[in-house]
Amino acid sequence: MRGRSVCCAALSLVALLTGCAPVQPVTTAAAPPPKPVKPANEVIDFTIPPDALGAHDPQLTAILTKAGALAAAQKRQTTIRVVALSQDFRYLNQAIWHGVPPQRAGDITLENLTAGTADPYSVSIKTTP
Repeated sequence: MRGRSVCCAALSLVALLTGCAPVQPVTTAAAPPPKPVKPANEVIDFTIPPDALGAHDPQLTAILTKAGALAAAQKRQTTIRVVALSQDFRYLNQAIWHGVPPQRAGDITLENLTAGTADPYSVSIKTTP
């Protein structure tokens, strides 16, 4: 009998101690992660979804045309860097140049970089310092 009461007392003590453990506060809204600081000369950088590129999606074409217009709207010389597979450069370049007015074409440099197997397709626009 005595062994039972000691065991029961020990279990009660364990339950009491674990019940007194500090509880972590529950937050309903997590703080947003800090935004990465982009370089001062970076205008925009976006990833191209492979399925939209493969289908030559009209929305992607419109976005690329707007990217060309955005690059042309900069007051300084601008570089547009396209990362994709070599067979896609013709489509991407045509869509981008479609947004650049002819009088601003001399202020825009277009760089084509071939994507590796793990590289996402992307477009970035930066002004020249």
